[in-house]
Amino acid sequence: MPAELFGEDFQFIQRHNRLSNTELERLVRLFCDLGVVKLRITGGEPLLHKEVVQLVEALAAIEQIEDLALTTNGALLGQYAAGLKQAGLGRLTVSVDSLDPDIFAHLSGGRGDIARVLSGIELARTAGFDRLKINTVVQRGVNEHTILDLLDYFRGSNTVVRFIEYMDVGNRNQWRSEDVVTAAELIEVIGKRWPLRAMEENYFGEVARRYSYLDGQGEIGFVTSISQPFCGSCTRARLSSEGVLYTCLFAASGLDLRAPLRAGASDEELKSLIAACWQQRSDRYSELRGSEDRIKVKVEMYRVGG
Repeated sequence: MPAELFGEDFQFIQRHNRLSNTELERLVRLFCDLGVVKLRITGGEPLLHKEVVQLVEALAAIEQIEDLALTTNGALLGQYAAGLKQAGLGRLTVSVDSLDPDIFAHLSGGRGDIARVLSGIELARTAGFDRLKINTVVQRGVNEHTILDLLDYFRGSNTVVRFIEYMDVGNRNQWRSEDVVTAAELIEVIGKRWPLRAMEENYFGEVARRYSYLDGQGEIGFVTSISQPFCGSCTRARLSSEGVLYTCLFAASGLDLRAPLRAGASDEELKSLIAACWQQRSDRYSELRGSEDRIKVKVEMYRVGG
């Protein structure tokens, strides 16, 4: 949320308009009844949620969930890592766009401290998160010249760095196609330093194309929403903090589940709403990007996470 657009007087979503942990748990259980087995807590920044550890504990107890993960900017990770592990969180992803302190601070609105984030990552490892993921959005002219240093830092540490092509998420990042550094460009640059080989996908719908170092020092990934869209294999749904179901990161609108939930809808009624929404989806924004048929105004990234 750029500070120049969201000043001190901006009215954020009021607490009573956000789903409680109990409401979130109920909806997650209904999604699991419909077949969901993987769950990720994102944001915004989820570690700003004062009851995030309790939420993780409640969600980890849902027996259908096979994989419970959380994505964070890492600023508060050192404070919460041990508690999250004890609560049952399975995996962590940390957003790190550069190891250069000035670039990192610039990309986080002047507030980010890379030393604090790296310390949090080490404390997460100490807490038992032995296989971390790092998400790095690459933007031409901003941080693409720092990717080799980033990889060098995490190589051999059982940490998977995933490079994400700079996307036109939301409506406020002044996205231009010329600012995109494609996965193919990155693979060429990285391969000259450390030869790579392509790997099989772990499961249908995996968003990252996987590569491993030939010298055995680990794995990296590339999310190619711009250069190689994967709309046809997308299996992700997103539930916002105020209870709106979005079937695409680039959606213009979603299905309000909070209103029927609070109006007394039964579990079966809510599941019928969710199933109908999913079955009727026709999202393919990344395939239509640049055409006149694309969505012009999209949901903001801070409402739906990554």
